[in-house]
Amino acid sequence: MECSTVVSAGEESTPDQVMEEGLIEATVEELEREMEQAKISFQNKTLALHRVQLMNALRTKLRKNDDDSKLILETIKRILMLSTAAIESQKQAREMEEKLNDIKRKRLSLKQAGEKKLLQIHTMKKKQKEELECIEVGEMLKRIRRNLQKETEMTTLIQNIFQSIIIGSRVNWAEDPALKAIVLQLEKNVALF
Repeated sequence: MECSTVVSAGEESTPDQVMEEGLIEATVEELEREMEQAKISFQNKTLALHRVQLMNALRTKLRKNDDDSKLILETIKRILMLSTAAIESQKQAREMEEKLNDIKRKRLSLKQAGEKKLLQIHTMKKKQKEELECIEVGEMLKRIRRNLQKETEMTTLIQNIFQSIIIGSRVNWAEDPALKAIVLQLEKNVALF
């Protein structure tokens, strides 16, 4: 039992141990990063060395001026021609992409302009419709006023005719209450209603 207590007490870590472990982990990670960078640097330097060695071997072979050197020279010329063609093709592809982007921008601007014009047309049509409705209401009111004016004139004319008939008949309308009410009613101006 005492042994297990001593062992468990030994397993507990102190804050100093935790800090040391964190420092060790950080150092390990930093060393791993440096090692990875060293590997990459080594690979790049090895590739550069291989290229230099290859170029040296090609120069040496070309100086011999035999059938193999002529074949190598033709191959190098062919590679240069193909590389130039590839570069030219890439340049043309970039120009085509720029033209395509310009066309897309123009299409977008035309689409936006078309949407604005469509909105303006819609707004103008709505405004014209409202104006037309106002004009129609105004025309209808004018017709109603004309009709009312004609009816008023007709009523006034009829009142005048009735008054002339009553006066022309020489009946004493003041004595008859019903006739008096009619005559007084006929004297009211219909235009004031």
